[in-house]
Amino acid sequence: MIVGIGVDVVDIERFGRQLERTPGLRDRLFVPAERELNTRSLAARFAAKEAVAKVLGAPAGMNWQDCWIGLDQNGPTVQIKGTVLAVAEAKGVKRWHLSISHDGGIATATVLAEGGVHHA
Repeated sequence: MIVGIGVDVVDIERFGRQLERTPGLRDRLFVPAERELNTRSLAARFAAKEAVAKVLGAPAGMNWQDCWIGLDQNGPTVQIKGTVLAVAEAKGVKRWHLSISHDGGIATATVLAEGGVHHA
């Protein structure tokens, strides 16, 4: 059963300027393993986190540190804990599917959250 789908796009250049203008933004949005990535990759990861938030209904109090984008043999993965995990569990999310891309100055992410079987 699909719990939700989220899509987000980020203008890479504008995102880079925001990171430069706002001290501490990189630390607030990204876990240590993500922070040293280039701006293009950070923009794609931010788009993915925004897409996750959209799947979950953009809950108040979501901590950006509680969602990060990892990599495994199949590509990028959604990793969650804390505030994001609590909302995902309440909505029945069992598995995440993520596609991220960047081209032509735009980073994009699509997230699909899969849950258990729905019984009517």
